[in-house]
Amino acid sequence: MSAANTELKQTGKTSLYEFHKSSGAKLVNFAGYEMPIQYQDGIIQEHTHTRNSIGIFDVSHMGQLKIECSSSIFPYLEKIIPLDFSAIENNQSKYSFLLNDKGGIEDDLIVTKVDTGIKIVLNAACKDNDAKIIKDSIGEGFTAVLRDDLSLIAIQGPKAVDAMEKIFKDISKLNFMYGNYFEYNKKKIFITRSGYTGEDGFEVSIKNEDVQDLTQDIMRVSDAKLIGLGARDSLRLEAGLCLYGHDIDTKTTPVEGALSWAIPKIKKEKGGFLGDKIILDQIKNKPKKIRVGIRPEGKIIAREGTRIFSNDQKEIGHVTSGGFGPSVNGPIAMGYVDYDQSKEGTKVILKVRENMVQGVISKLPFYKKSYVKN
Repeated sequence: MSAANTELKQTGKTSLYEFHKSSGAKLVNFAGYEMPIQYQDGIIQEHTHTRNSIGIFDVSHMGQLKIECSSSIFPYLEKIIPLDFSAIENNQSKYSFLLNDKGGIEDDLIVTKVDTGIKIVLNAACKDNDAKIIKDSIGEGFTAVLRDDLSLIAIQGPKAVDAMEKIFKDISKLNFMYGNYFEYNKKKIFITRSGYTGEDGFEVSIKNEDVQDLTQDIMRVSDAKLIGLGARDSLRLEAGLCLYGHDIDTKTTPVEGALSWAIPKIKKEKGGFLGDKIILDQIKNKPKKIRVGIRPEGKIIAREGTRIFSNDQKEIGHVTSGGFGPSVNGPIAMGYVDYDQSKEGTKVILKVRENMVQGVISKLPFYKKSYVKN
């Protein structure tokens, strides 16, 4: 580890920190890092620009774990990550989770199989603990490194592919949730067609010393703008995507989180992973609570922690994420309700401060995803 990288880690700054400052970012502490919450245009304009054009997000605070391994590691990983690794294609990415013995989610992950092993993207606040859990589970004989020499940027929006094609030839041929190696500044970098906004886009893993050059190159060849965490949050909420530590946590199972679609059929049939008895029972017999979308009526926003009641005044759940959805022009929320109250169209009451606000259980996502499949 270089002295520069050590300093970055100690101060909680990404390699784009000075670039954010010079670009007019409002910085906040997020998961131990000083990160841009917004720039001068403001959250709503940044959100709209991403939906209509192209936005660049610095997500370098997230963890990038590389495991150098062969297929012999798969049985160890499958005990804590409920995937069928043998069925994943080379350079294919999968959304999954790191589970505990109660079936709770220690973190949600993006796992990519590459020719030399496995790449895993971890949430910033969880990455050190995740790395320890994974290393303890796979044991000796495998090399697992949490990379601090790499940055991660997300280029998102309907014009992202046009901008990226000007820099990386044939990148438009990538399918959603697949990646490949490309060259930049005479170095090999890994790019996946993925993201967290509901839009088409890419996530680029690149050396710290090259990330600003690439960011500026993308802005030079397009009308891309830097986008902060505020718009990233409203974009992912409209897309019905979970924020770890809010919508899912160590006490939430994938079934309760409405994420059982991410567990392969063979794992649902045979188990073989931590918490499998609890999770498979919930799949068969339904969980007591489940994550749903909620549309409050009017203009009042139901924030995290808002209590949810049935029409007969029985408390049935709580909101875990809530805000204004610029693309749907109204307040939206996600939260947990009793399973028998989770049907789309069910009327609910939200206690927002002293106000009792009418709402309705809504289908997710609130805004149709625009992922591209060739």
